[in-house]
Amino acid sequence: MSTIYTASCSVSSLFSAHSRFSYPKPSSIQCSAAGLVAESKAVSTTEPLLLNAVKGLDVERPPVWLMRQAGRYMKAAMESVQARRSKYLFPVILFSDILTPLSGMNIPFDIVKGKGPVIFNPLLTQKDVDEVREFVPEEYVPYVGEALTILRKEVNNEAAVLGFVGAPFTLASYVVEGGSSKHFSKIKRLAFSEPKVLHALLQKFTVSMANYIKYQADKGAQAVQIFDSWATSLSPVDFEEFSLPYLKQIVDTVKLTHPDLPLILYASGSGGLLERLPLTGVDVVSLDWTVDMAEGRRRLGSDIAVQGNVDPGVLFGSKDFITSRIKDTVRKAGKGKHILNLGHGIVVGTPEENVAHFFEVAKSLRY
Repeated sequence: MSTIYTASCSVSSLFSAHSRFSYPKPSSIQCSAAGLVAESKAVSTTEPLLLNAVKGLDVERPPVWLMRQAGRYMKAAMESVQARRSKYLFPVILFSDILTPLSGMNIPFDIVKGKGPVIFNPLLTQKDVDEVREFVPEEYVPYVGEALTILRKEVNNEAAVLGFVGAPFTLASYVVEGGSSKHFSKIKRLAFSEPKVLHALLQKFTVSMANYIKYQADKGAQAVQIFDSWATSLSPVDFEEFSLPYLKQIVDTVKLTHPDLPLILYASGSGGLLERLPLTGVDVVSLDWTVDMAEGRRRLGSDIAVQGNVDPGVLFGSKDFITSRIKDTVRKAGKGKHILNLGHGIVVGTPEENVAHFFEVAKSLRY
């Protein structure tokens, strides 16, 4: 559910054992920079562009990366980079699914081609929740830490290394619904008929994801994005009960030990909840394309950074159209505290040359 620019780590057989063992056992980890391997040298003391932008420091342009389903477009991005003979111009994010921790929490699942995630035994009762165990990253996904360490060393602080996790309500939605859902009827039935059961499950995910974020940071991640993709299925009052307090708890817990780690929150379709998102305490709110960037800035306030929010569909347009939309988004975001991104993931079928153009324009921007 994420992408890697401009270096990558892949874990062999990542999902081959998800549904049959307590945790996946990858046969190998391979990391590369697509032909642009950094030479061995002392670690750079210069902060990556993304970190400086989030802090509100003076930067020459907004940092840029793309979310979700973008791995297939790495070649286009790399050709753009090689044309300039540059290396790590974009942040680097470890490719892994947000559901990866489930097996380590005693929730067996699989990724089925053409269907997506399938939870074999959906959690519907207190007994089911009682059997969920705390996620211990060191034990169940050591390869994630290894990959982050490799990436951080290879990138050499020339770009920010990003990690990510799923938010408690989104993870709960998957395991209660049994997979993806359109109406979220099962988790809402649980929320409104047996809220104590859902709160118990959310608390377990909260503790585990806070630990997972800290683990990723300790292994090399310099910022972490929290995906709460399904929280926007909730009304504002229900968001305040079933999502907001758990997000805030994660942020508060992480900040106790990692006060300088930037945390990014992405929730698609969050226009109706926008003013509530900064209450979580995150450093960056990622906007989808249904919110005008200038309006989003006004509603969020000046103390928080923003990310986004070009419509992924724009990448089907002409290069001139793509350029104009990028510049419009950056203009509305204003100088600083902005990470350029799409408002969601790249759509399958997007022309690769247009993705390359997106990055070319992004690199050429100057405030």
